[in-house]
Amino acid sequence: MKEVNMALHMSMGALLQADLQEDAAYRDDGLCVVGIFGKSNMQTGPLKESLINSLADKHIFSLFGAQEEVGGAADCSSHIQALYSQEDRVLYLLLSSVCDSRQLLQACRSLSAGTGHSDAHDFWKGLDRQHCLHLLYMFSVCHVLLLVHPNQTFDVSYDRLFRALDALRQKVLPLIRAAIKDCPVSKEWKLNCRPCPPRLLFVFQMNGTLKVSGNGSESGGNPDKPKKHSPRRRLQHALEDQIYRIFRKSRVLTNQSSNCLFTVPANQAFVYVIPVVDEDPVGALLGQLRSNCMLCDQDSSTSVSGPRRYQQMRRSARQPGFIGESGGVSMGGQLVDCSLKEFLWQHVELVLTKKGFDDSVGRNPQPSHFELPTYSKWVQVASRLHQVLISNTEEELAELATKVQSQLKVLEGFLDADTKFSENRCQKALPLAHSAYQSNLPHNYTTTVHKNQLAQALRVYSQHARGVAFQRYALQVHEDCYKFWSNGHQLCEERSLTDQHCVHKFHLLPQPGEKPDMDRNPPVLNHNSRGRSTSSCNCGRKQAPREDPFDIQAANYDFYQILEEKCCGKLEKIDFPVFQPSTPDPAPACNQAQRLASEISGSGEAERLKEPSTAQSHTPGDTSLSLALSLGQSTDSLGPYGDGDGTETQVQQKRPSLVDRQPSTVEYLPGMMHSGCPKGLLPKFSSWSLVKLGPAKSYNCHTGLEQPGFLPGSSFLLPWDLVIRSRSEEDTGLVEPLDGGTSSWPAPNKNLVGKRGSIGGLGRSRRRDDMARVFVGFEYEDSRGRRFISSGPDKIVKVLGPGGAKDPATRVLNTDMPLYIPSPSQGRGLKAHFAQLTRLFIVVPDAQLEVTLNPQVQPGPPPCPVFHPEQTDLVLPPDGLWVLRFPYSYSTDRGPCYPPKENQPLNNYKVLRGILKATTANPPPQ
Repeated sequence: MKEVNMALHMSMGALLQADLQEDAAYRDDGLCVVGIFGKSNMQTGPLKESLINSLADKHIFSLFGAQEEVGGAADCSSHIQALYSQEDRVLYLLLSSVCDSRQLLQACRSLSAGTGHSDAHDFWKGLDRQHCLHLLYMFSVCHVLLLVHPNQTFDVSYDRLFRALDALRQKVLPLIRAAIKDCPVSKEWKLNCRPCPPRLLFVFQMNGTLKVSGNGSESGGNPDKPKKHSPRRRLQHALEDQIYRIFRKSRVLTNQSSNCLFTVPANQAFVYVIPVVDEDPVGALLGQLRSNCMLCDQDSSTSVSGPRRYQQMRRSARQPGFIGESGGVSMGGQLVDCSLKEFLWQHVELVLTKKGFDDSVGRNPQPSHFELPTYSKWVQVASRLHQVLISNTEEELAELATKVQSQLKVLEGFLDADTKFSENRCQKALPLAHSAYQSNLPHNYTTTVHKNQLAQALRVYSQHARGVAFQRYALQVHEDCYKFWSNGHQLCEERSLTDQHCVHKFHLLPQPGEKPDMDRNPPVLNHNSRGRSTSSCNCGRKQAPREDPFDIQAANYDFYQILEEKCCGKLEKIDFPVFQPSTPDPAPACNQAQRLASEISGSGEAERLKEPSTAQSHTPGDTSLSLALSLGQSTDSLGPYGDGDGTETQVQQKRPSLVDRQPSTVEYLPGMMHSGCPKGLLPKFSSWSLVKLGPAKSYNCHTGLEQPGFLPGSSFLLPWDLVIRSRSEEDTGLVEPLDGGTSSWPAPNKNLVGKRGSIGGLGRSRRRDDMARVFVGFEYEDSRGRRFISSGPDKIVKVLGPGGAKDPATRVLNTDMPLYIPSPSQGRGLKAHFAQLTRLFIVVPDAQLEVTLNPQVQPGPPPCPVFHPEQTDLVLPPDGLWVLRFPYSYSTDRGPCYPPKENQPLNNYKVLRGILKATTANPPPQ
């Protein structure tokens, strides 16, 4: 504790902690506590501080600039300044808040520029709650309260504020009783938590719009008939009547004063209007001179103070004289107007004389309690209340202070009208938002539909909701819509490999050996998109319906395995290498290892992907016969693409292929083989199939393929004519020209020798033993099982008469064939149907010819990888009708490659050129 000079003001916290050395003459006298609160405008000097200076007759508060902190450090947690006048036995408490211009300016500075509307609203309402706690403290420790207002109009918002304070006081009354139960005060004080029901007085300041004329007459044009009361006094009486009616109507004031938050006197004035300062300096000096003269005359009479003087001034007769600044003398027959100190002192003397306030009205008025404490007793009670309501620094009262803070929500209904309006408005908008969300909804729907409907619901909500509660109830719209969606309306999010959603609601997949169960929650079901299509088996001789697949094994392996048992199980086939586990629980390769291996082998893969563009096909794009095999190049690439030196072939032989490396027996490839796969990994099953339908003669070029589903005239393979060497030409090393001249024609009536290079008529350009004919057909199949052979990227084989297809196969072998093309038989709907490349038919003749198969498919725009079988550069055995089945779907470890949409270009989905290579085979040794 420290000694403090009480001649200066200090904060409330410093006052309660100070060791006040009172004079012995005043130590046992009672103390009257006067509280001052209210609002101030942007005037030159603060109104409340000037009132304290006027009441104390001292210059205590600075009227300009920032407030000086005197008497110790500033207490930031309290906005109450205290001034103790021992001679008058009055303690003045001055409360400042955001209703004052200085505090409002500081609060605005503390707000950051990026503060949102809701955060700013919470900030201001937090200051309002803090102001209410300070007011509750003032109403609990003061005898008299002065409400100061900067103009002469009563602010009706005080009615709502006082009702909120009364409700808060009733809530925290048990907590305050527990805090002061050990204080040395009377039982009535401990029970009611205040020394008496405080009397509330109102002080208004008259502005410049209500100036009174010099003669004081306001009789409506009759100056000879003066009024009994001055205009200022009549304004005070009107304000008293108005305030009393308002508070009685709202039941802030009742008959029993002990039940009210405050009281107003029934037979005394409780409104004072401060007159306007005269702007005429000469008139002000004359008025001061007149008032001094009047004071000299009054000194000769008996001095009367307090309420007796106030009553005497009200009953004084008309006296000729002058009106002074304080209005102490009547002029023109008007009653005397008292000063502010005289107005206040008549109520203070009732406290100091221990008479108290008898403000109850009605037939049976109940007397209210009253106690005049000494300064030491009052400090003990005020200190504990300060800890509970404001500062909260003592541990023993921390629990009570926490409970008081929890009761502040009772203020929201009274003070936070903006939030109340906003909540009511937003609550009315919630059903509209829910209705907009559920409009035109299927029973089960996906996340995309949920987000679209939620956006529509939020648009409807934003059209009707307003205020600070907008964001909070917008989050509730999110939560309500999500709960509705997840409560039995959530559609399975899995998409099939054809980019179709599963039609079931959210479900679990059955485990191996487990049966589907619809009654479980969530149900156990297999995925189903209700999409069905018709597909052919590996060899193409049998068609069957199939469900829309959801995994790559069902799409590329399981369906064909089922049909293989019924159709092509006994056919000769070439099996592609697959993963052979050496452990009972093999694991898929991790993504990180795949990416690392892909980066390491990136250069080699890039070089390998360039092969189709450099070597392309062994079919030149000239207009003469298809392909000429150069003499003297028995094992080299054909045509001008090998450049005659075989350098590229040597480089390719030095680079090992995937099958040359030892594959892993511990980790398998989770997806399909493609250009981004690491070396040494194989899938658990092959998505490709290569079967032999029969010998080369099983295909008849006049009838085409005799398989179901082909469109009429579109089942004919395209001829690919290749030049091979005769035995006589091997000896001479000559190359016959390919110009189709007469030297290459056979002699008339001479039988063609040899059957090795021919299956059909070859025309007049070469002898039969110099030619070999390979038949090639790219088969497309749509979802309805319609099949056809394509003779080019944008052309379908159409044979109307006998003789087979006339278009050579060079066009399809020298270009990138599309993976998807529009189906020639579109349905009645608007949705376009695509046909997918599903098979490649190759008829290899029984000749000294090696046909190498190397399919490479790019099922999407870059950076989509290039897919290929597990074994590349596969040499097809001679004398056979081979069928290569392409995968139904393409997928990597990152997900499937979906078919193109209607608005996507089809040229990004293609089979790269160079799928077939032809070289001459070395003749068997003689």
